[in-house]
Amino acid sequence: MNFPSALSAAALGLIGSIATAATAATFGPLVTPAELSGRLDDVEPIVLDIRGDAYVEGHIAGAVPAPYGLFRGPADNPGQLPDVAALEERYEALGLEMERPVVIVPDGKSDTDFGAAARVYWTLKSSGFTDLSILNGGFEAWRAANLAVDTAAVTVEPTALDITFSDAWTADTEQVAAATRGEIDALLLDARPEDFYRGRSSHPAAAKPGTLPGAENHAYTAFFRAGSTAIDESTDASSLMETLGIEEGAEVVSFCNTGHWAATNWFALSEVAGLDNVKLYPGSMVEYSNAGLEMANTPGLVENFLNKIRGK
Repeated sequence: MNFPSALSAAALGLIGSIATAATAATFGPLVTPAELSGRLDDVEPIVLDIRGDAYVEGHIAGAVPAPYGLFRGPADNPGQLPDVAALEERYEALGLEMERPVVIVPDGKSDTDFGAAARVYWTLKSSGFTDLSILNGGFEAWRAANLAVDTAAVTVEPTALDITFSDAWTADTEQVAAATRGEIDALLLDARPEDFYRGRSSHPAAAKPGTLPGAENHAYTAFFRAGSTAIDESTDASSLMETLGIEEGAEVVSFCNTGHWAATNWFALSEVAGLDNVKLYPGSMVEYSNAGLEMANTPGLVENFLNKIRGK
C-alpha cells in the first residue's frame, strides 16, 4: 500500500509536466562554479545566497540574500513548513519568478551546509518552481575557483506570485506513523549519523532520543567523498536501490532531526539518482517525538543521563 495517491488525471498531468520541465532545467539539479560563472550573463538566473550574515562580506554578483531561516519553522520545530501564504510573500520579496532559473548557494564550509540548500530546493520545487539548481560545494567552491566576488548591495524588484504547495514529495506525521505500523509500505530512511539513530544523541528540541520504528540508517555523509563539501554526482539509481534493498518505484521517506540532513538524502535519491516516490518528512524526529508516538532505540533514563554526561 502506498501513500494516499488518489490523484485526478489533471493532477497526474500536472506532475508529468513538472517532471518534463525539470528535465529541461538550465543547469540540472547541480551546477559547478565554472558552469554558473560562464552563464550568469546570458541565462541571468536568480542566485539565492542562503548563507545569512556572510552575504555582506562578499557574494556572487547580483545574488539575492535569502537567509536559510526564511524557509524554516520556529525554534521548537525548525523543520516545520512555514505557512504557504508566508512562503509566497517571502518569494515575492526575493523577486522570484516561475519562469527564471534559480540557483541556490549555501556556505560550503562543511558537508552539512549542503542540507540547507537541499531543503530550500525541496521547498521551492514543492512550491511549483521547476528550473532549480544547487551550486555544488557552495560559496567556498566559488571562492576556491578564484571567481569574482562582489560586495555591492542588490536591489530586488518584488514580484507577484500565486503559490500552490504540492505534497508530492512530502510525508507528514500521520503518514509516517502509519508507515511505522505497517499500514503504509515505505522505507523509512534515517539520514542522521549513527549516534542519533542509536539513541545516543538527540536534538535539543526533541522530546527524547531514538528513531522511527522499523527505520534504517543511511547517514547523509554517504553522498560525499571524504573531505569534500560537494555532493557526489556519480550517485546512480541501480546502486542505491541495491544498497537500500528496494525495488524500482518503492516509497522512500527521508527523515532526520529537523528535515535538514534528510533533505540531502532526498536530493541525492530524487534529483541526482532520479528515483521516483522519494519523500521528505520535514518535521522529522523533533516533530514526531513531541507527538508522543512510539519510537525505537530509545535509551532508558539512566543510559540517557549517561549519554548526556558523555556529551552524546
